[in-house]
Amino acid sequence: QVQLVESGGGLVQAGGSLRLSCAASGRSIGSYSMGWFRQGPGKERDLVAGITWDGGSKFYADSVKGRFTISRDNARSTVYLQMNSLRLEDTAVYYCAAAKYGSQVPGLDVGYDYWGQGTQVTVSS
Repeated sequence: QVQLVESGGGLVQAGGSLRLSCAASGRSIGSYSMGWFRQGPGKERDLVAGITWDGGSKFYADSVKGRFTISRDNARSTVYLQMNSLRLEDTAVYYCAAAKYGSQVPGLDVGYDYWGQGTQVTVSS
């Protein structure tokens, strides 16, 4: 079993930055692909960014390309999402997820095996 705990969410003004962290425990996530999803009010949960086990391949949704950066530190069992130039539409609950198959980034939530509880990100004007 893998337990994932997100942190770093909060309230930020448009144009600002936040850094989300996802700390894993229970088992090493060194061989897992990791993803950051978000779910806004009345919306589906969508993949925002993903990273393979070694960081060799990354995925970004079009809406966040150039603004968000995903990274990982396997020694610390932690995955990060640096979010810059935040927009009102980035407001959502952000979830960290782990997929056992680490060589690809699953695009759908069904491809992930473990989930965190989520952290709220609110962007204000």
